Amino acid sequence: MMSSAEDRTKGKFHEIKGKVKEEAGKLTNSPELEAEGRAEKIAGKVQTKIGEIEKVFGE
Repeated sequence: MMSSAEDRTKGKFHEIKGKVKEEAGKLTNSPELEAEGRAEKIAGKVQTKIGEIEKVFGE
């Protein structure tokens, strides 16, 4: 299991990576890339929240 700091860091990375993909999809008129970016951004936000919750509970 990852530490809370590691979850938050990886989550932020995926949020940023997803945002870049989403914008690239918009610029290149690629709905698939845009949707993939949106999904990765959401997954990153979830992972970040998990890390924040773990930190609160001291795990």
